[in-house]
Amino acid sequence: MHDAHEFLRTLAVVLCVAAVTTVVFQRLRQPVVFGYLLAGMIVGPHIPIPLVADEAIVETLSELGVILLLFSLGLEFSLRKLLSVGPRAGLVAVAETSGMVWIGYVLGQLLGWTTLESVFAGAVFAISSTTIIAKAFEEQRVKGRFTEIVFGVLIIEDLIGIFLIAILTAVATGTAVSASSLAVTGARLATFLAGLIGVGLLVVPRTIRAVVRMNRPETTLVASIGICFAAALLALSFGYSVALGAFIAGSLVAESGEEKVVEHLVQPVRDVFAAIFFVSVGVLIDPAIVVQHWGAVLAFSVAVILGKLVFVTISSFLTGYTPRTSVQAAMSLAQIGEFSFIIAGVGLSSGATREFLYPVAVSVSAITTLTTPWLIRAAGPVAEWVDRKLPPPLQTFVSLYGSWIERMRRSGGGAPELSTTRRLVRLLLLDAILIIAIVIGASLEAGRSAALIHDSTGLSERLARAVVPTAAAIIGLPLLIGLTRTARQLGVELARKAIPAPKVGDVDVGAAPRRALVVTLQLAILAFIAIPIVAVTLPFLPSYRYALAPLAFVAIPAVAFWRSAMNLQGHAKAGAEIIAMKIGSGMADAPSDGDDPFATDMERVRMALPGLGDPVSVRIHESSPASDLTLAQLNLRGVTGATVLAILRDGEQVLVPSGHDRVRRGDVLAVAGSEESVAAARELLTGVGA
Repeated sequence: MHDAHEFLRTLAVVLCVAAVTTVVFQRLRQPVVFGYLLAGMIVGPHIPIPLVADEAIVETLSELGVILLLFSLGLEFSLRKLLSVGPRAGLVAVAETSGMVWIGYVLGQLLGWTTLESVFAGAVFAISSTTIIAKAFEEQRVKGRFTEIVFGVLIIEDLIGIFLIAILTAVATGTAVSASSLAVTGARLATFLAGLIGVGLLVVPRTIRAVVRMNRPETTLVASIGICFAAALLALSFGYSVALGAFIAGSLVAESGEEKVVEHLVQPVRDVFAAIFFVSVGVLIDPAIVVQHWGAVLAFSVAVILGKLVFVTISSFLTGYTPRTSVQAAMSLAQIGEFSFIIAGVGLSSGATREFLYPVAVSVSAITTLTTPWLIRAAGPVAEWVDRKLPPPLQTFVSLYGSWIERMRRSGGGAPELSTTRRLVRLLLLDAILIIAIVIGASLEAGRSAALIHDSTGLSERLARAVVPTAAAIIGLPLLIGLTRTARQLGVELARKAIPAPKVGDVDVGAAPRRALVVTLQLAILAFIAIPIVAVTLPFLPSYRYALAPLAFVAIPAVAFWRSAMNLQGHAKAGAEIIAMKIGSGMADAPSDGDDPFATDMERVRMALPGLGDPVSVRIHESSPASDLTLAQLNLRGVTGATVLAILRDGEQVLVPSGHDRVRRGDVLAVAGSEESVAAARELLTGVGA
C-alpha cells in the first residue's frame, strides 16, 4: 500500500509542477519542453526545494512516454515510406554517427580523458533524440519533405545505437570483440526486425481494420496501445530498445490505413507520458556537477550542434537532397537524448568511465534540447544565408547537382551496368574492411611482434617497435590507392547514368558537367568510406592526431572538384547563350500563356547541351508575384533549389544573372534544376501550382 501511495504522490508532484511551468513558458512564448525540464529540476534531488519525486517511479513513467511517442511517430511513417528513404537515410546516418564518434573521441582526448572514456564519449554524442525531435516538430507543426529524411535517419541511428551498445557492453566488461561477434550481433538484429515486421504485416493491419469496423473508440484505443506495448516488450526481451519496437508497431498499424483514427485516440495519453519523459531528463540535471565540468559541457554542446550541422548537411546534399532540405534536416538533428543516457549508463555501471560522463551527457542533452526548437525555426533563414554566401560556381553546381542525382536514380541501368556497380561497391567494402583489419591487427599485436622482432633480429627495442607500423603502412598503401581508384571508377559509372557519354567520334558536349559529377561522386564515396574507417580505427592509433587523416585523403579530389565547378560555370554560361538565342528568336511569335511556350526549344537545348538539368521557360505575367522583385528578394535558388540561367526581355538578355538583377513583367526566364525544383520555381514565379 505504501508503494501505491508513493506512486500517487510522485505522479501528483510531477504533473502539478509540470502544469505550472508549462503555463509560464507558454505565456513567455517559449517551447513547453523548457518548462518540463525546469519542472524536472524542481522535483529532482539536486535543488533544495521540498517537492522531491521518486526518481525510479519517474523513470518508469518516462519510459512509457518514450514508447507512446515512438508509436505515434510510427503511425506517420508507413513501412513503404521508410523504405523509400532508407538507402539515402542510411548513408546520412552512417556518415553523421561516424563523424560524431570521431569528434567525440578527439574532444575527449583533448580534455585528458582515457581512451575508453573517449570512445564512450564519441558514442554518447553520436545519436540524436527521436523523442525530442518528435515533440519539437509537433509543437511547431513542422511538415515538409525534410521530415521524412529526418525520421529515416533517426531510425537508422537507433539501429546503430543498438549495435554500439552491444559492442561497448562487451568492451566495458572485458569480453573480446571480434569480427565473428560483430557479425552475430548484426545478424541477430536483422533477424529480429525481419521476424517482427514479417509476422506483424500478416497480423496487425488486419486486426486494426477489424477493430475499427466495430466503431468503438475505447476498444480501438486499448487494442492499439496493447499492440504498441506488446511490440516494445518483445524488443526488450530480445535485448533491444523499447523505442524500436514501439516505432515498428506504429508503422505496422499505419499499414492498416486507419492510422488517423488511432493517432487521434492515442494523442491525449501520449502527451501525458511524454511530458513525464522530459521531466525525467530535468530530474537528472545536477547543477553542481554541471558547474564543475562546465568546460566539457560547453565544448560537447558546441561540438554536437556544429558537428551534426556539418555532417548531416553535406551528406544529405551529396545523396541528392536540396541544400534547403539538407540544412533543415541538419538543424533538426542537432541534439542528443535517450540513447546517450543508455550508453553513458553502460559506461558508468561497468566502471569503464568515471562518474562525470553521465551528468555531462545529460547536461549536453538538456542544452541541445533547449536549442532544438530555435534551430528548427531558424533552419529556413540559415539555408537562405548559406546559399547567398556560396561563390557563383558553387551556386550553379548546387542547382544542377540535384538534377543529376535525380536522372541517375531514374535511369536505373541494365543488368551489365548493375553488375559493374555492385562489383565496384564490393571492392570498396573489401578494401575498407582490410584497411580496418590491418590497423587494428597492427595495434593489438604491436607489443608482441616488436618483442619477437627484437629477440630474433637483435634490433633495438625502438627500431623493433617501428617495424610493425611501417609494415602495416606498406601493406595498407596499395589498398588506399586501390580504394581511391575504385571510387573514381564507381563515380564514372554512376555519372554516365545521369549524363550519358557520346558515341565514338561525336563531340562530348556534356564533358564539363560529367567531369564535375564524377569528381563529386568520387569525393562523396571517399568521404562516406573514410569517416567510418577513422571512427572505427581511431582508438587503436598511437595518437588522436591521426584523426586528420581523412582531410589529407580527400584533399586532391577536393581541388579537382573546385576546378570542375569553375568549368561547369562556363558550361552553364554557354547553355544560357544557346537558350537566349532560341528564346529570343521566337519571343515575338510565342503565345503569352501556357506552361512553357518554348518547350520544344528547351528540349533541343537539353539534347544539344546535356547536364543543365531540365530547363524550362517561365513567362512573367502582369499578376505574377515575382514581378519587379530582384532574384535576391525572390531567393529562388534558396527556396526551390532551381537556378535562373537567363532573363530575356525585348532587346535585352541577361546571362547567368546575379541576385541584383530584377524580374519584370513580360520577361521570360530560363530556369534549370531537378524536376521537383523546376516545378517549385514555376509556382513561386507565377503564383500558379505546377
